[in-house]
Amino acid sequence: MSNKRLQLVQIDVFSSRPLEGNALAVVLDGRGLSDAEMQAVARETNLSETTFVLPRDAALEQERGIRVRIFTVAEELPFAGHPTLGTAFVLRGASGAAEIKLDLNVGTVPVHFEETPGEPAFGEMTQIAPEFKSRHERRAVAEALGLSPGDFDPDLPIETVSTGLAYTIVPIQALARLQALRIDPVRAGRYLAEHDGKFFYFVSRETVTPGARLHARMLFYGGEDPATGSAAGCAAAWMVAHGVARPEERALIEQGIEMQRPSRIFVRASKMDDRVVNVRVGGNAAEVMRSEMRF
Repeated sequence: MSNKRLQLVQIDVFSSRPLEGNALAVVLDGRGLSDAEMQAVARETNLSETTFVLPRDAALEQERGIRVRIFTVAEELPFAGHPTLGTAFVLRGASGAAEIKLDLNVGTVPVHFEETPGEPAFGEMTQIAPEFKSRHERRAVAEALGLSPGDFDPDLPIETVSTGLAYTIVPIQALARLQALRIDPVRAGRYLAEHDGKFFYFVSRETVTPGARLHARMLFYGGEDPATGSAAGCAAAWMVAHGVARPEERALIEQGIEMQRPSRIFVRASKMDDRVVNVRVGGNAAEVMRSEMRF
């Protein structure tokens, strides 16, 4: 019988207050674990994602970043936003470091930190350059989601964007329709498998929080995600491309409200000529637990 012991930190990401935002488990040293064991640990934590820090030579970490792998309860992901930001917060600790670099399956992702007196630390990750993929026919998407074409925002496209993970961004016109949204995960998944998105990301320009630019929901694996940083990065690029936000404007996306896990995701992107570049996603985080897992 194995006698492995893992030190874990649980942190709530995209909120400065515990018990809000999106919970993440961080395994501080995952060396020696097989892929199957990492997946089993992620199933055991039963959170949206669990990350595994794999310490290595300091010179290599300085050059490429700290090696981290990301698992959902079902699979390993090449990139995900709240695990990247939350893991960087855990690794930074009380050091006051201005930057933590993570070496993920998509490459090096830097996370920069801002400190304002009297305010919680703010972290902001720079995601890889956005790739705009296909635009989708409204009637086909409506059929896959059990919606009417009239439910979509008529001024904005349904479009797949990737900053490391591809999301099909679906703009819903009315906030009430988005809040009541239920989808058939099998039918929705079939549509995604036949096209170029990994997940749907639903947004509305009608919001609950004053000053928020988008209200968002992410329904996946038959459940819901309270904050999705990778999708928010895709949304940031999409917003700037289609005039929902100005280049370099730090815009707020609210998510998780329907789950009573309110999340505040701050996004911005630049524009160079006709290209959207320099996508950044940021927020706060609050540590809630340290524990030991034995198996």
